[in-house]
Amino acid sequence: MAYLRAFGCYLPSRVVTNAELAPMVGVDEAWLLHMTGIAERRFAAPHQTVAELGLFAAKDCLERAGMAAQQIGFILVASGSSERRFPGPASSIGAALGIPGTPAIDVPMASAGSLAGIAMASQMAAAYGNVLVVGAEIMSRVVQVSPNSRDTAVLFGDGAGACVVSAESGFAEIVDSVLHTDGDYAESLQLDLDSPLFMDGRSIILHATRKIPRVIVEVLERNGCKAEQVAAFLLHQANLNLILRVAQSLGVAESKFYCNVQRYGNTSSASMLIAAAEWHREVGKIEAPIVLAAFGAGLNWGAVLAKPANGHL
Repeated sequence: MAYLRAFGCYLPSRVVTNAELAPMVGVDEAWLLHMTGIAERRFAAPHQTVAELGLFAAKDCLERAGMAAQQIGFILVASGSSERRFPGPASSIGAALGIPGTPAIDVPMASAGSLAGIAMASQMAAAYGNVLVVGAEIMSRVVQVSPNSRDTAVLFGDGAGACVVSAESGFAEIVDSVLHTDGDYAESLQLDLDSPLFMDGRSIILHATRKIPRVIVEVLERNGCKAEQVAAFLLHQANLNLILRVAQSLGVAESKFYCNVQRYGNTSSASMLIAAAEWHREVGKIEAPIVLAAFGAGLNWGAVLAKPANGHL
């Protein structure tokens, strides 16, 4: 068995509102809010790195778990915006936590990376005890802020989230996970080494609105659980319209879909963990199953089902 023991997050202090961003990309402030559901986002300071953001989120998570870094047996770090080809941020985060001998592996998968990390950690926990999963992104540096790229520039923000998956105990037991990949459409969302982020928005939204509900249904049906039994759906915060479409597709009340994209924008692989961290702080103890789900570059998508510790589906 594996458990969700704690979530954590970190958001940079600089707030970038639509009023500041809209003139830079040649759009109206009201149009921007209407089209994306995003009112503001956070940008990292010039001196900050992806690893630094991830470190702050990891420390917040460990504090909430009541754990010392030395209790971590493995580190998985998801990021699609790392500053260099290698090494990735994982080894830097491990060293900064004071556990340089602990294995630390990068998962360079945008948007869906933290979901994949949790799914992998649920299998690894039996061997490594406590697995720290981190999603950290500085997306503001990989998008082109101009009228020519307004459809992508307005969506993204910076931040980091973290989660401890434990073999011993936690507030929720991970019941099952489902992961999928379709490389036939990989060109629809890519970040080359020498150019800004490219996203075919129409293709991505088409795939996301179909694949996210399907994978949620898949993991629920595999475990005899109905969507209406789920207490909360914690999704990658791509944009508000996508989250609402998923809710409608599943026939579930929108209120069950935790959403903070209005305040932070799309923070790629960090977004689901940031949302989960804020949701868990608000609700405290859970009494019904929860679903985590994400979709991103690759194309990769998946879902994780968890139930209250010692509870029933």
